[in-house]
Amino acid sequence: MRDFHEPKRSPIYAANGALATSHPLATQAGLEVLKRGDNAVDAAVTAAAVLTVVEPAMTGIGGDGFALISQPGKPLYGLNSSGRAPAALSSEMLRAQGWQEMDDSSPHAVTVPGVVKSWESLLESHGTIGLDAALQPAIHAAEEGFVVYPRVWSDWSDCAVKLMEQGAGSKHYLIDGRPPNMGTIHRLPALATTLRTIAAQGARGFYEGSVAADIVAELRRRGGVMTEEDLANHVADPCTPVASGYRDIDLAELPPNGTGITAQIILNLLEGFDIASFAPNSVERLHLELEAARIGYAIRDAHIGDVQTMGVSVEALIDKAWHKGLRATIDPARRNTDLPPVDPNFQSDTIYLSCVDRDGMAVSLINSVFKGFGSGIVTEKTGIHLQNRGAGFRVMAGHPNTIEGGKRPLHTIIPAMAMAGGKPRYCFGVMGGHYQPCGHAHVISNMVDFGMDPQAALDSPRVFWKPDGSLEVEPTLWQGVLDGLIAKGHSAAFSTSPIGGGQIIEIDHEAGVLIAGSDPRKDGCALGY
Repeated sequence: MRDFHEPKRSPIYAANGALATSHPLATQAGLEVLKRGDNAVDAAVTAAAVLTVVEPAMTGIGGDGFALISQPGKPLYGLNSSGRAPAALSSEMLRAQGWQEMDDSSPHAVTVPGVVKSWESLLESHGTIGLDAALQPAIHAAEEGFVVYPRVWSDWSDCAVKLMEQGAGSKHYLIDGRPPNMGTIHRLPALATTLRTIAAQGARGFYEGSVAADIVAELRRRGGVMTEEDLANHVADPCTPVASGYRDIDLAELPPNGTGITAQIILNLLEGFDIASFAPNSVERLHLELEAARIGYAIRDAHIGDVQTMGVSVEALIDKAWHKGLRATIDPARRNTDLPPVDPNFQSDTIYLSCVDRDGMAVSLINSVFKGFGSGIVTEKTGIHLQNRGAGFRVMAGHPNTIEGGKRPLHTIIPAMAMAGGKPRYCFGVMGGHYQPCGHAHVISNMVDFGMDPQAALDSPRVFWKPDGSLEVEPTLWQGVLDGLIAKGHSAAFSTSPIGGGQIIEIDHEAGVLIAGSDPRKDGCALGY
């Protein structure tokens, strides 16, 4: 139980259903779906669609989507609807043009958007309503307008220059060259019309016809090579989740091209330490977590990409025997100076939501446009801001994550589910670019090692590194922690912005109760009934 003297909030307790998202309007829309008797997938897709309107820097229909679904008595279900590079694109072509690394504002960084297909696929396989019904609250928000919340405004403001420089973004998302003011109402009429087309025609209304033509025309005008055929060929692929044990839970993640197995690698390394013997916010605990994460991310950067082109198996990368040897390289007293730096191109903007219904269906869903407002490229007629997920590719030859036509890039966004006794215990995810695997390990350890409830696990202060390898320490950690990390060899300073976000729903099967939390670093909330 939390200390009621601290200015924090309790988790939400519910008996029938719960939903946690990063925006109150999305949580409300999804909860209404649950309360009228529809299921968790219906509610999750409805909420996710609202988020593409009201939290546009973080997500959009020009982005990608992944999901995990647990149903009583059925195997855990995974869906990968990340987009592929255009068929005509190749690393050889880019190298011939002088490229040495990906440009995140280039049309070549725009992969086929997968999120609309993910929504339709989830509703067809597990839902009870159609895409037309699920999109109605999002359409209403786009047409009638939505109030700009504080964190949404902050993220929007950070992207104003990008939107201006890229063209049509200023028409749809700026007012006189500036983002809408916090606390004002903003409307997106072009996006509303696009959503109405999708509602009427299904995902085909996005991947074919006038909407697809507008996307292709915008990209080709800038030198891109995407075709309408690339869009029409997109499929959302069911996949078998990968499970790895930590203490008394099994952490389930989606296989690559996502980086969920990186969280499993980190936890495998931490499992050999008595983490619970330390204070949750102690220098000793945070140092071990960071050293394990640095190893995990070095493995990610060397080996993970599209699973079709990886040179090593997923099973080998999460092998506990191998990790036992790697664990011996972690010095509790000192930072390891021999590890390579992590890839700097994985700071991204994302939404994650968690939903559980009265019948025990649990949905872990994540959508993203990668960087803030993605590439910043916005279609003139249809008002779609296009992701720059292709920035996660490499240009070098021979790497498992080298960009090639029809290939999926390494992805940062990772929904998760922690199982116990074959049942879901925590339906959760953590946002925040390449922090996400470390975030998964951090909140799981908070709950498993320290007994925190979902809200406390999310409230807990965080530490992570910047692209140059130096640490950012959230200011809610005291000066002694910062000094202690520096004493162990880390270059560190207090962060100027929060690290990530997240949502968690814990399922207490014995009591028949759901316990939900929503990250205070965002505007969102958890609700239940």
